[in-house]
Amino acid sequence: MSMKWISVLLLLHLSCYFSSGSCGKVLVWPTEYSHWINIKTILDELVQRGHEVTVLTSSSSVLVDPSKPSPIKYEIYHAHLPKGDFETFIRKIIKKWIYDIPIDTFWAYFSQLQEVFWEYSHCIEKLCKDVVLNKKLMTKLKESKFDVILADAIGPCGELLAELFKVPLVYSLRFSPGYTFEKYRGGLPLPPSYVPVIMSELSDQMTFMERVKNMLYVLYFDFWFQTLDEKRWDQFYSEVLGRPTTFSELMRKAEIWLIRTYWDFDFPHPVLPHFKFVGGLHCKPAKPLPREMEEFVQSSGENGIVVFTLGSMVSNISEERANMIASALAQIPQKVLWRYEGKKPDTLGPNTRLYNWIPQNDLLGHPKTKAFITHGGTNGIYEAIYHGIPMVGIPLFADQPDNIAHIKARGAAVRLNFHTMSSTDLLTALRTIINDPSYKENAMRLSRIHHDQPTKPLDRAVFWIEFVMRHKGAKHLRPASHDLTWVQYHSLDVIAFLLACVATAILVTTKCCLFCCQKFAKMGKKEKKE
Repeated sequence: MSMKWISVLLLLHLSCYFSSGSCGKVLVWPTEYSHWINIKTILDELVQRGHEVTVLTSSSSVLVDPSKPSPIKYEIYHAHLPKGDFETFIRKIIKKWIYDIPIDTFWAYFSQLQEVFWEYSHCIEKLCKDVVLNKKLMTKLKESKFDVILADAIGPCGELLAELFKVPLVYSLRFSPGYTFEKYRGGLPLPPSYVPVIMSELSDQMTFMERVKNMLYVLYFDFWFQTLDEKRWDQFYSEVLGRPTTFSELMRKAEIWLIRTYWDFDFPHPVLPHFKFVGGLHCKPAKPLPREMEEFVQSSGENGIVVFTLGSMVSNISEERANMIASALAQIPQKVLWRYEGKKPDTLGPNTRLYNWIPQNDLLGHPKTKAFITHGGTNGIYEAIYHGIPMVGIPLFADQPDNIAHIKARGAAVRLNFHTMSSTDLLTALRTIINDPSYKENAMRLSRIHHDQPTKPLDRAVFWIEFVMRHKGAKHLRPASHDLTWVQYHSLDVIAFLLACVATAILVTTKCCLFCCQKFAKMGKKEKKE
């Protein structure tokens, strides 16, 4: 490590020493791509506050780069998955999700989607084994005496490490399919009558038939769909701990759940005290653009610019799709900055420039930006909300269709189907977003809501991690529902008992009435005979 970073770390630790708080040691079990970007934002802030942060990363990691100078410590473990193969694997399952899974039938789509999730589950299981079966590494980590473990709930293993080291666990999470993690591991109550299930693409204003659809989704995710191959994880965790246990049991021990949404984006629903909503924690004011890019933006005049990207996980698309999109973009008066790595489209207009990378947040925060064409990733959507930019949504996979559905319901986006849209569709959507002032007004309204919070999302996330470190957990926020069975939670045993009591009372009353009737009948017959 350079002298510069040694000096920075020394100053941070001294400031922590003399401050009213106390510094802690944080162990991080990260995931890749946008998930890492979110957690990295939290880690940078923790380091700024003087905490010692160690990221547990594999030798096959895609985005986590320990070679760059940083005050964050990286504990690199050897992964049996060769470097490059992990990225290839992730891109393969994403391509399969976008292009190969049939979307016309419910059962076919979700059955194949479960296979995709299980492929991912098995891959993460291998990485987890590379860590916990490495005795030298585990001894070193245990001796470090961490104060808290921060993990992404969608990538298992953090809960096992927390259990092995007897350290409090904090989760970071955007969503799990069907909200199964949030409901059954976190205890979050989500009534299907008005809370649309993730991946249903519904809003909270549901018609009767939409509520029927939502209930079917709930039943499917609760009783059929499994995000992870939990039997394998249960067996693995039991073997490591030397006692019978389950993946769900360890997940339920999480002290705090940091959910990466907020009420500017999410529909209102019940919450619990250990769920903290920190959507947009990575957002920040725009910085100046590179000179060449700024000159291109300024050349747009009063028409302004359009920002277009499909995110970090989809670098290029087919030539046919690219030409269709370029044809539509060429017909608008705005200048377009398009993040695209494929072959230059033949129909590309002079108003459009291609970039391998763009400073997305800085462009969205530029005063000349009129619209954002996005795949609907949570990070990009929150940057657009932060800066008040209306959107054309072209969702591809994961939570993206639901994200766009949420923003569309708020009146700040138009949605298109990536597989069926034409140049005319894209052109019409862009003209609608840019020329109809209601979209900009609704986007600015969401932006005002986002900025009008008692504390910033990042400060809130860091506070609760520090809270867990100070108090060695947050057991007082843990709902008692974690100690109840499914039957007890839904009061089915109480209902059955009360029904039994009512049935018994009715039976006894009926028997008494029949007995009395028979008695009176016999007395009547006796009187007639006499």
